[in-house]
Amino acid sequence: MSDERVARTTGETVRPTEGGERQVPFRGGGFRHRPLGVVSPLVFVVLILVWELGSRWGIISDIALPAPSEAFQAFMALVETGMLWKHLGASLYRLLIGWTIGSLLGIAVGLMIALFSLARAGLLPLVSALFPIPKIALLPLFIIWFGIGEGSKVATILFGTFFPTVIATYGGVDNVDRNLIRMGQSFGLSWLSIVRKIIVPGALPAILSGFRISASIAIVLLVAAEMIGAEFGIGAYILMAGALFATDQLIAGVAMLSVLGLTIGWLIGRAERVLLGWRT
Repeated sequence: MSDERVARTTGETVRPTEGGERQVPFRGGGFRHRPLGVVSPLVFVVLILVWELGSRWGIISDIALPAPSEAFQAFMALVETGMLWKHLGASLYRLLIGWTIGSLLGIAVGLMIALFSLARAGLLPLVSALFPIPKIALLPLFIIWFGIGEGSKVATILFGTFFPTVIATYGGVDNVDRNLIRMGQSFGLSWLSIVRKIIVPGALPAILSGFRISASIAIVLLVAAEMIGAEFGIGAYILMAGALFATDQLIAGVAMLSVLGLTIGWLIGRAERVLLGWRT
């Protein structure tokens, strides 16, 4: 590539050195995404605007899909009556406990499978056999074991979160560059230091990506669990709205789940920026 083409591509000036040679601009951050913060909210605004106009002009039936303004009115009714905090608080409680415990156990078991041959031989086939089972299908069994209360709902979320985290963790450890591990051994680092300073940071991108997947699964299982024997919760609210054919309330409940998922994704993204700053 010529110097002029390099300058046009990078937008930087290529100046000759004292010896007549030309300096090549640093391009070590290749494939780094530029922040375009205005695009994300713009997509949502355009989508909601098209939806609203389609409902007002009669293109979209109010019976099948109410306008966003009607769903917003149903949401405000929840706020005014104070029921929003009861439904949202119950769901956040179940989601936080189930997802946190499931993720912590998943990381622990994933590290055991990745680091110890005996654990890999004994636990990996078990994880592979249980992971494909739909966790919602086990909800009646959890109700028998833990009762119709909070225990069965938390257990369902925990069980569904555990397996993706295990797979993401041991897969991330397996993909750590072995040359880095050999380098640590050549410098005389202990086994624990290699795990703490090389293996865990190297596997952290895969673990955080697994968090995104497990959080989405946890929200799905949360709704399913709350539709069975729950008085409060977003899933119970959606079930009640569907039984009453109150589509505006149903859309409001779905919107709350969407905002919950976006919030969790944003928090994980912030964690990635803090914990994975060394990649830049």
